[in-house]
Amino acid sequence: MDNFPEFMRHPANRIVKTSQATPGVEGYIFDGAEGSQMAFWTCRETAASAPHSHDYDEYMAVLQGRYTLIVGGERIPVKAGEEYFIPRGVPHGGEVVAGTRTIHAFGGHRADRVAAETFAALR
Repeated sequence: MDNFPEFMRHPANRIVKTSQATPGVEGYIFDGAEGSQMAFWTCRETAASAPHSHDYDEYMAVLQGRYTLIVGGERIPVKAGEEYFIPRGVPHGGEVVAGTRTIHAFGGHRADRVAAETFAALR
């Protein structure tokens, strides 16, 4: 499988570009209880995400491809079938190869959806 199922890629759940930390990534967001979120990302090109941190924990799983996390200067390869937990407040960035698909769970609000008017234009 090279893509998430269509129901997971509903245009109303698409992450707005200003909430994307990595160039060339397509993402969709789902909200959980108490403000948590899950994001599903497909990286269309090899790219890097700038170092950043969150006020909440992050869990990631790589479904396809490879993501290299960079935490405290250490390069941590996370391959398909592997997972990683990033505690709140820990600065991290990364590098992703084209074709990588990941699922992330966040203990807080991470990303915004496209605006309603943008969604209407996508229809």
